[in-house]
Amino acid sequence: MSVVHTINDNEFQIQKFIDWDKNKNKFYNNIYLENCKLVIKMPLIPREESVEDIKIKKFNLEKYTFLINY
Repeated sequence: MSVVHTINDNEFQIQKFIDWDKNKNKFYNNIYLENCKLVIKMPLIPREESVEDIKIKKFNLEKYTFLINY
């Protein structure tokens, strides 16, 4: 058993978008892996030596509002 399920086909469906965390007052660049329902969140303006700011988590894109899709 794995944490992330395997993908049978060779295609990844990826969406990129920018959102804003009002609690931390930060903008994030997001890469959404649709097949896995995972998002990789990276701050647009990272602090120096800040690897902990990059987050990978389960995400359902339909439940949230984002600022810009690109």
